[in-house]
Amino acid sequence: MPDGERPSPGGWNRIHLIVDDLAVEVERLRAAGVRFRNDVVTGPGGSQILLIDPSGNIVELFQPAVR
Repeated sequence: MPDGERPSPGGWNRIHLIVDDLAVEVERLRAAGVRFRNDVVTGPGGSQILLIDPSGNIVELFQPAVR
């Protein structure tokens, strides 16, 4: 991760949510004070970002690439 954090035993399991418009969701959640672990990452399959929920769980927001 950009902050230097590395996986610990058990890995980085996370909840994975598919969204229609990642940029809109990120903007909305940042305005609400949500803490993100990284910036949006884009690859051939789509775009994703990780956030931390209030209980400390990792949640991935994912927008599939347009085919």
